[in-house]
Amino acid sequence: MGRRRAGRMDIKQLRALITVAEAGSVTRAAELLHLVQPAVTRQIRALEHELGVALFERTRQGMRLTAAGTTMVERARRALAELERARAEVRPTPGAVTGIVTVGLLDSAGHLLAEPLASAVLRDHPGIELRLLTAYSGHLQQWLDEGDVDLTLLYNLAGTPSLNAEPLVREKLWAVAPPSAGLRPERPVPLAEAVSHPLVGPTAGHGLRTVIDAAVAQADVTMDLLVQTDSIHVQKELVRAGHGWTILPGVGIAQDVADGSLSAAPLCEPEVWRSIVLATSRSGRITPAVEAVAAELTRQIHAAVDEGRWPSAELTGRGAA
Repeated sequence: MGRRRAGRMDIKQLRALITVAEAGSVTRAAELLHLVQPAVTRQIRALEHELGVALFERTRQGMRLTAAGTTMVERARRALAELERARAEVRPTPGAVTGIVTVGLLDSAGHLLAEPLASAVLRDHPGIELRLLTAYSGHLQQWLDEGDVDLTLLYNLAGTPSLNAEPLVREKLWAVAPPSAGLRPERPVPLAEAVSHPLVGPTAGHGLRTVIDAAVAQADVTMDLLVQTDSIHVQKELVRAGHGWTILPGVGIAQDVADGSLSAAPLCEPEVWRSIVLATSRSGRITPAVEAVAAELTRQIHAAVDEGRWPSAELTGRGAA
């Protein structure tokens, strides 16, 4: 067999690579791709031959990615995503805004914004394929930098050389405790009192943790972090189980306070706020579809604040009173 010429990899090979990586076996990948097993094997081997490296380790437990394979899968996913976006944008639909838009929502606000945003986009822009991801601010910023999301909510961030950031809303942070603590929204809790209890908190380096650490330093107090986690849901579950207090934005605990599973009060001495922005990348073109979704997300946030569904929040930037 003659040497394979460079530059011959194709979409079928990339899809086979991703599917085998996700399925863990060629047999299962062949089923998902509706191909015979030898065809998938040939595609993987041809790709490895062209690249000159092994992409998988063949083990009794299945196909395991090598370091080179992991890198290739990450790049292949992005390449195929860009092709999907391009197809959606150029598909002829006279007068309609079309395209794929991936939106990052903060984990604490996802339950408040995801459904109304999706409903509005599906109603007003049926040509847009909407993809919603929820995570903490640090993860969302990384995904925006890497091109995995088109726009995202972030907090406590000004514009950077790589990002545009439009201020949207700011909200108070609350002390959150088991119902037995008797915290009440109308009776703010001094930060020193809140951190005198064992705390369940976000992990170091997380955006919310950065806000809390700055407030603790300003108040010149210390805090006893019992458990650290990167999940708001885990924070609340541990507090419900009696393992300490926590500090969270009001939007993340409104329903828990309403149903009596947690008690909470806004922090004072000092008040602690987080500021939320809508961020997009400065690199690349902002498509009409992304602009349409960004405008709708802004409208949904304004509506949530105006209607009182976003506790202790204030609008900032354009549209603020």
